[in-house]
Amino acid sequence: MDAARVAGRVATSFTGPAAARWDKPDGAGPVTEADLAVNDVLCQTLRTARPGYGWLSEETEDAGDRLNHDTLFIVDPIDGTRSFVEGARTWAISIAVAHLGQITAAAIYLPLRDKLYAAGKGIGATLNGAALRAATAPMTGASTVLGARPMMAPEHWKGAVPDLDRHYRPSLAYRLSLVGEGKFDGMLTLRRSWEWDIAAGALIVTEAGGTITDRNGAPLQFNNPHPTLNGVLAAGRALHSGLLDQLRPHPA
Repeated sequence: MDAARVAGRVATSFTGPAAARWDKPDGAGPVTEADLAVNDVLCQTLRTARPGYGWLSEETEDAGDRLNHDTLFIVDPIDGTRSFVEGARTWAISIAVAHLGQITAAAIYLPLRDKLYAAGKGIGATLNGAALRAATAPMTGASTVLGARPMMAPEHWKGAVPDLDRHYRPSLAYRLSLVGEGKFDGMLTLRRSWEWDIAAGALIVTEAGGTITDRNGAPLQFNNPHPTLNGVLAAGRALHSGLLDQLRPHPA
């Protein structure tokens, strides 16, 4: 949590639209000097505190040595870089600890909204110190679900596309945090997802009483050789079950 706040001060020292920006190779999206500065301060702060941990970050080249560690940090220095560049407030700093493939500690910080989500395995999830509880309502046409428009394409569903109240936030970490907060009933992303986008939010959801799996209902496992997941479905237990029943299975 302390590292997230320090990183937030570093990030906000840059002006989003004015920060130097370039595109990553192979259409991997934009990166700014703020992303790299935040990555540097998190790497120094966290790895100094826990030198025996491995490291996986969106902005650090993955040499694969993390696979030799039972415990590692999984970090997205700025989740929602496009939002940062646009001067929006919905980008987040995401930090997680994974042990033997499971997330044990997490912090997600939105500096421009002063929202610090945190969770520890077995001890609950909080927002600025207040306990969180995910929504428990069953699936209805009024269920509020965060996701990109393509998730409503007919080919993803066994029958008719379900009637849902769809919303969108650019940061996957923030979407998961909002599910843990109970502000939205669920979230769904059907694309392969990078671990650093999901890791911290996954623990916030489960510690708030929600359920999270991949798009096929399989448990999430982190620190994979290729650090991606087969989509993500997060919601209260009843809504998660309802959505999963209607989703068409997809090869892992």
